[in-house]
Amino acid sequence: MNAFTGKEKVPSKEAPGPSAAENLKNVKHKLIVMSGKGGVGKSTVAVNLAVSLANKGKAVGILDADMHGPSVPKLLGMSNLPLAVNDKERIEPFMVAPSLKVISIAFLLRDPDSPVIWRGPIKMGAIKQFLEEVEWGALDYLIIDLPPGTGDEPLSVAQLVPDPDGAVIVTTPQDVALISVRKSINFAKAVGLRPIGLIENMSGMKCPHCGKDIKLFNDGGAESTAKEHEIPLLGKIPLSVSIASSGDSGSPFVAKDGDDDAAIFDAITERIVAAVEQKKEA
Repeated sequence: MNAFTGKEKVPSKEAPGPSAAENLKNVKHKLIVMSGKGGVGKSTVAVNLAVSLANKGKAVGILDADMHGPSVPKLLGMSNLPLAVNDKERIEPFMVAPSLKVISIAFLLRDPDSPVIWRGPIKMGAIKQFLEEVEWGALDYLIIDLPPGTGDEPLSVAQLVPDPDGAVIVTTPQDVALISVRKSINFAKAVGLRPIGLIENMSGMKCPHCGKDIKLFNDGGAESTAKEHEIPLLGKIPLSVSIASSGDSGSPFVAKDGDDDAAIFDAITERIVAAVEQKKEA
């Protein structure tokens, strides 16, 4: 069964469709965004990274590989959009902006509250179709937003994505998140993904009344974890009302000119671009 078109696949004498390597041959860089546990803002980071890159003139795609909790469309202000298949039986991604393409399992759900009740092999098949049957075209970056943890979807992506540039790993300062993020770093290394760096999200907040910095969690955990595993700390994103409201409204905060949070994230994006493109040149 084709998970996207709902049609049964039948044997034929026609040549098989393109492999992921063939379909993504015009994608320069492939970045995976992952986290050890849920609730750390991984999808927020993935979406704002994609938008930030698009704002810099890059052609970008974002693949929402979270089958059970797809949130990329919501974070981009997209809803109730039917998936389209072109005359070549290829899946068309949605264009959010002139240079940003999006695909998500959420586009297949008739009701946004409907659960996706799939076992591992079906999820792997869906991710395979995302990579092989979506008309990605020529991209500078493909951002793949994984579900939390180190289960079926992360392993499928690690096995199926040809020549990935590496993984950006998201955590919060909480000890429970840092325990999980160490597993994600070791997972990436075990499956041959280069850990590009660690992003600490919800890294304190500024009091809206007095302007003082408030440390909500223990400080220094992300730095020590990055140092322990010899990977860069790409930056710290504060816990911010504007970031939270931007996610709820489907308007990425990096698009706001003059916003302090946008400036922080822009610097993180620059570090990621430098790490990826310098590595490719080397």
